Amino acid sequence: MEQARSSGSAYLVQPDEGPGPGVLVLHSWWGLTRSTKDAVEQLADAGYTAMAPDLLAGGMPGDAETASRLLANSDPNLTAALVLDSIAALRAQSASPEDPVAVVGFSMGASWALWAATRQPASVRAVIAYYGSQNIDFDTLAAPVLGHFAATDELVSDDDLVEMQARLLLSDKHVEIHRYPGTRHWFAESGVATHHDAEAAELAWTRTLGFLEDQHRSVS
Repeated sequence: MEQARSSGSAYLVQPDEGPGPGVLVLHSWWGLTRSTKDAVEQLADAGYTAMAPDLLAGGMPGDAETASRLLANSDPNLTAALVLDSIAALRAQSASPEDPVAVVGFSMGASWALWAATRQPASVRAVIAYYGSQNIDFDTLAAPVLGHFAATDELVSDDDLVEMQARLLLSDKHVEIHRYPGTRHWFAESGVATHHDAEAAELAWTRTLGFLEDQHRSVS
C-alpha cells in the first residue's frame, strides 16, 4: 500500500503498484474515523485506488445524540455536491479516469451512495451499501447493488429494507441483500464498540471484495 494522503477533506490511498480501479468510501455519521480509513487502506491493499471524503467537515461526534444533531444541522445540498465532486476527483486519480468507480457506503454514506449512483449512473459501476437505505426512484440506476444489513436495526426498519428492495427489483435492477444474524446497526465499524461484530464484519467485507472483483471484471 502506497503512503496514504489526506488531501483537503479526503483520505486517499493508492496501491503499491500504482493506481487501480477507483472505489469511493462514504462514512457514517461518526465521521472520517479510523474505521473508515482502515476500509480505504484495505481496499488499496486489494489493488484499488480508494478515497473517503470527509462529509462532516472534520466532525467526529462521540455519541448518537451529538451525531444526529450534527447531521440535522448540515446542509444536504453541500454534502450532495461533495459526494459528486469526490466521484470526479477519484476518477482522475484512478488507473483509467474514463472508467466509472464503485461506491462503498456505511449507514448515512450508504444512502448517499445509492443516491449518487442514481444521479450519475454513468459514473458509478457498483454500490455496496452497509445498513443504509433509500426510497428514491431507481429507474436511472445502472450499478448493481450489494447490501449488508443488520438483523436488528433501530435506524433501518424491515419495512424500509423491503421497500427499497422492492423498488430496485421493480426497476429490474441487480440487487443482492445479506442479513447478518445477531447484529445491530454499525456492526461493521470497529469504532462503535457496543455494535461492532467482528465475525459479521469480516464476512461482509469478504463479500464486498468479491462483489467488487466481479463487477470490475464485468466492465473490463
